[in-house]
Amino acid sequence: MISVRNILRHELLGLEVLVITASNPLHEGVGGRIIDETKNTVLIRTSDGKQRIPKMRSVFRFTLENGPRIDVDGSALTGSPERRISLHIKK
Repeated sequence: MISVRNILRHELLGLEVLVITASNPLHEGVGGRIIDETKNTVLIRTSDGKQRIPKMRSVFRFTLENGPRIDVDGSALTGSPERRISLHIKK
């Protein structure tokens, strides 16, 4: 189960997200559901369409299924999803 403590080890697709800060001021306040993730970006489905947001120099607020919210610096998300997930698995 995804939680505040293990969010970096999980898939982000389908999570509700809000961009808190971004290097591009036009990206701040973009919110919706993550529908795709690449090494350097996340694609968010918004009420107006889709927005691709760079991970670096952005802070994302995720709302988890069971209610808690967590702010994550995008630099912690940089890298391919597969690699990020495997790096954070405790052995």
